Amino acid sequence: MDELKQMVVDGREDLVPARVQALLDKGVGVEEIMKQALIPAMDEVGGLFQKGEIYLPEMLVAAEAMKSGMKVLEPLIKGSGVKPIGKAVLGTMSGDMHDIGKNLVIMSLEGAGFTVIDLGMDVSPSAFAEAVKTHRPQVVGLSALLSSTMPFMKKAIEAITASGLRETVKIMVGGAPVNQAFATEIGADFYGRDSVAGKNFAVKACA
Repeated sequence: MDELKQMVVDGREDLVPARVQALLDKGVGVEEIMKQALIPAMDEVGGLFQKGEIYLPEMLVAAEAMKSGMKVLEPLIKGSGVKPIGKAVLGTMSGDMHDIGKNLVIMSLEGAGFTVIDLGMDVSPSAFAEAVKTHRPQVVGLSALLSSTMPFMKKAIEAITASGLRETVKIMVGGAPVNQAFATEIGADFYGRDSVAGKNFAVKACA
């Protein structure tokens, strides 16, 4: 398991799928592989990025390695017949073309049993409000890697509030420039410093 984790950190997309399959063949469970290797690996990569020890290209390579492992696991996750514990809508804010953090949270949520609607990158405040109206999730996740896109988080919350659906959802925010003070200021319900924290909050919100 540690070997798989290091492969992801090192961005070895060429080796990760075979290692994941080998673990499955040995009887290791999907959730175990995610919680003990794939998710911790990307949390470590995110930490290295925030500390400036690696840069965006290295982070992207690691994310692709993680995705290659998830492709092996996805059919098993979807075919497990487990009833979703909740529904979440996630997206990256207008003007922000980064999705690493968002994708990591999505992976964590799906691993926990959520149905996730991924709105992608460069999502407008009105699109978040429309998604809440359409999908009726319990949780909404707003992500930003650029400080210049953070104001759109407030606008998204305002748009959801204006639609009359603010009381139906818990809104969590995250991303490198985001902090608890900002989350409180804009009226978010939760600031997630990493994907595990976000997942734990979402699980509690649906309990």
